[in-house]
Amino acid sequence: METVFITGISRGIGLELAKQYLALGWRVIGTHRGEPSSGLIELLNYDQLSLLKLEVTAQDSVKVISESLSDVVVDVLINNAGVIGSDEQSMLEIDPADWMDTFAVNTVAPLMVTRELLPFMAKSPRPRVITISSQMGSLNRESTGMYAYRSSKAAVNKVMQVLSVELKESGIIVCPIHPGWVQTDMGGSEADITVTESAAGIISLIDSLTMASTGRFWTWNGQEHEW
Repeated sequence: METVFITGISRGIGLELAKQYLALGWRVIGTHRGEPSSGLIELLNYDQLSLLKLEVTAQDSVKVISESLSDVVVDVLINNAGVIGSDEQSMLEIDPADWMDTFAVNTVAPLMVTRELLPFMAKSPRPRVITISSQMGSLNRESTGMYAYRSSKAAVNKVMQVLSVELKESGIIVCPIHPGWVQTDMGGSEADITVTESAAGIISLIDSLTMASTGRFWTWNGQEHEW
């Protein structure tokens, strides 16, 4: 049985990824911050689901991962936990403290979680590190506002690109993925695609990745995205 480790599975894309991987027969290890959401509680009837309470920005919390996994082999890590930041993200309104908080979750935490999980991925025949990013971090998009969110996603894209080079000789595939504009609490009801479509596309893409794919920015539907 293959194993996927997903951060932030209480709702949205993370919850749907967990649902679909469980339906495919995978073992799912998922993290959440507070009490399990109602959607997450509905999944507890799956024997292959394990929950881990985790604050991705707290190093003491992240280090508990290794104590919890024991001899588990992790085939896929999906760094999904993320925040959009405050509503006030224009040039005149942006709060430096909120900016740093957004970076802590969206940019720094994915690398810290990945570092903690690497020993558990070493024995996988095809280890893959995936980070849910956003096209809002693309340097080729000319848009205004959302300084904290946009810059945090641009930065995590570079972090993952650098990591892909470092882990290439170990045979570990590393890719950031734009999940699409998704109908979630974060994306809103006017978004282009449902969370079911996004998660299905992401899973299909992850399954198709090879070492030739590593270090590249992908979209949920299998298209390569410009940086």
